[in-house]
Amino acid sequence: MPELPPCPSCGSVYTYEMGALLVCPECANEWTPESEAVVEEKVIKDAVGNVLHDGDVVTIIKDLKVKGFSNSIKVGTKVRNIRLVNGPDGHDIDAKVDGFGAMNLKSSVVKKVL
Repeated sequence: MPELPPCPSCGSVYTYEMGALLVCPECANEWTPESEAVVEEKVIKDAVGNVLHDGDVVTIIKDLKVKGFSNSIKVGTKVRNIRLVNGPDGHDIDAKVDGFGAMNLKSSVVKKVL
């Protein structure tokens, strides 16, 4: 009997086969042996190369025009508690900007506050 791989979700070695699926009895994860390849998590970096995480504080590095508003988001505006998402058109940050409300931003226009 071939040795089965550990669970990709929790790392349990007690996996078993159920038809075409592999099953973990500890976390109830089910996967196919073909999907066993490690899926790389996308790393999102700011304009200067710092890795961003959910909840970080960033600043805007260039003026941003916003549709429907007469004024723009100015350089140096702090945005707190960002959330990383896979948004439309390369917008990978979901944030609430003071005075403008909730919006999507591109990581290329922000700098992480260290």
